[in-house]
Order: sequence, then C-alpha cells, then structure tokens
Amino acid sequence: MNEQLTLVLEWIAMLFLLAGALLTFIAGIGMVRFPDLLSRMHAASKPQVLGLIFVLIGLGLELLSVETNVFSVGSLILVALFQIVTIPVAGHIAARVGYRTDLIRRDLLSVDELAEQIDRQEREEEEARLRFR
Repeated sequence: MNEQLTLVLEWIAMLFLLAGALLTFIAGIGMVRFPDLLSRMHAASKPQVLGLIFVLIGLGLELLSVETNVFSVGSLILVALFQIVTIPVAGHIAARVGYRTDLIRRDLLSVDELAEQIDRQEREEEEARLRFR
C-alpha cells in the first residue's frame, strides 16, 4: 500500500478510535448520573453501541494495512451486527423487568402504554382462574 494512503488511514482510524472511546466514556458517565432505570438503559445502549461501532471501524481501518490471518474486517462486521441486533432486545427485556418490579420512576413517563396491557392481561388471568374453579 502507498505510504501516504497508509498514513491517512492510520489518522482516520485514530479519529474513529478516539470518538468510540469518548462515546463509551460518555455512556459510563450517563450510567452513573442518570436518575432512573430507563434513562440509564438509554445511556448504556445508544452511545455504547455507537462507540463500539466506531472502535470497530477504527480497528478495521488499521487492519486494512496489516496482513493477518487471525482477524479480518469480516469478523469485525459480524461483531458489530451482533451488537446491533442484541442490544435492543436486551434493553427491551430489562425495561419490561424494571417496569414489572417497580424499579422505574413512573412520574418521569410521559406515556404509559404498558400499564393498559398489563391491566388487561391481569384481568384475563383472573377471569380464567374464576372460570376453572
């Protein structure tokens, strides 16, 4: 590879690595400073995933100039895709558990759509119990 191109790629990779580290740091601060579970989950998922993707892009740019058999850019893409797919699911499950165990502050919610569903489900379960007695 051309030396100038390699130098430019290394600088771009360094910028992506620094941006990813900064976003991860901001996510950590948000985890400590935010008041409730839902805010902390937002801080843990959004900037953390974007920071990880920036770090992976930086690593991928660094790997372009290095010939290696252990890691490849394809494996970094797989890591990013798995994070993008799994983090929203984990956040959704954690939010549901937090809601059902009253770990969230309901006064901070502007819309509470889950309350209606839970009330309807509890009524249906109670009716089913009464029918089978």
